[in-house]
Amino acid sequence: MTPIDGRAIARELSARTAEDVAELAARGIAAGLAVVLVGENPASEVYVAHKVRECGRVGIASFEHRLPADTPEADLLALIDTLNADPTVHGILVQLPLPEQIDAGRVLDAIAPGKDVDGFHPVNVGRLSTGTGGLVPCTPLGCMELLDRVIEEYRGLNAVVIGKSNIVGKPVAMLLLERECTVTVTHIATRGLPDIVRRADIVVAAAGAPRLVRGDWVKPGAVVIDVGITRVTDTEGRTRLVGDTAFDEMGHARAATPVPGGVGPMTIACLLANTVQAADSAARAAG
Repeated sequence: MTPIDGRAIARELSARTAEDVAELAARGIAAGLAVVLVGENPASEVYVAHKVRECGRVGIASFEHRLPADTPEADLLALIDTLNADPTVHGILVQLPLPEQIDAGRVLDAIAPGKDVDGFHPVNVGRLSTGTGGLVPCTPLGCMELLDRVIEEYRGLNAVVIGKSNIVGKPVAMLLLERECTVTVTHIATRGLPDIVRRADIVVAAAGAPRLVRGDWVKPGAVVIDVGITRVTDTEGRTRLVGDTAFDEMGHARAATPVPGGVGPMTIACLLANTVQAADSAARAAG
């Protein structure tokens, strides 16, 4: 089995993005990403810092907006309206989760589709489902980038997606359909799940269930993409991160992603790529 090195591939993608940023700069366009953080969630703080740092590495301007945890929804929506109208901002990312007084769906829907670098706006979801462009959610996009490194011809392959979320499961299923795979979308309540997975040439595990997919679920030669990441504690009190698949049991697979170091690094790399795409699209629309 060949481990798919998400860290190395993310570095390659970010290097390409840096080149794209430089090309935009030569045309007088400075790509910009606004990151909005409401409250002081420690994990969110880490994620935002990482995103801002990676923006700097590829040359994307980053604009941080930090709001207190008791911010009214109306104030956040007003900020988004301002960012939507700001020509220096090409991408808007609102870090989730949001405090309970704020409706996350209403906030995400308020982001202009052309600046929705997370790919969550209904317009972008619709474009993805119809194959008509738009900004694609970052994690599914990263999954496809990893698959592209080991699969040359998708047409006719059987793909099983475990997980039906709007963030990963459904979008990655649509992307696989675009590649002309035969796609089965499942979840942890699917009856006979092991037998369904055993027929798959491609397995994308995104159920949020630690080590759900065992080695005997996966046929020899399959490619396994593990989106799950859960912190678990062993009997001696030590914590570690594990995915939705038992990576140590995947020796007979053609290739598989480890956790950590697989899909995770690709998400931010794809966020940066989406920001550049949004900047280029805005410039072309402006003539």
